[in-house]
Amino acid sequence: MTVTAILLPVLIQVALTFVVLARLGFVRFAVIRAGQLDRERAVLDDTAWPDRVRQAGNCFRNQFELPVLFYVVMALALVTRQADGLMVLLAWLFVISRAVHALVHVTSNDIRLRFPAFAAGVVLLLILWIRFGFGILLSPALP
Repeated sequence: MTVTAILLPVLIQVALTFVVLARLGFVRFAVIRAGQLDRERAVLDDTAWPDRVRQAGNCFRNQFELPVLFYVVMALALVTRQADGLMVLLAWLFVISRAVHALVHVTSNDIRLRFPAFAAGVVLLLILWIRFGFGILLSPALP
């Protein structure tokens, strides 16, 4: 498996994080420009922001929860040469689940759509870690 194949889903997940950050900046700027923010309260309390800004902020914060475990397992799989075609496929499916989760989160925020995307990501990430763990435990001495 090539380094590019292994790292491309990681790079796409990073890009998704920056897209979500840009969205957050856009909605915050729009609220500030419209004069809809109590600035003194906003520096101490997220509830000062309108719901659409808090929604975008929550989505951005989510990019540092499950994806952190994704970054770690992919880096470890690369370094230990445990990444194979199945791991790359699982990585792509995880990234797709995160993109769907983020898209729902910043649009309709319908929990009936958002939760299945989140749950799929959890299951995929768990499989990635199990596959990595067994690969390490069952492999001969690492390089």
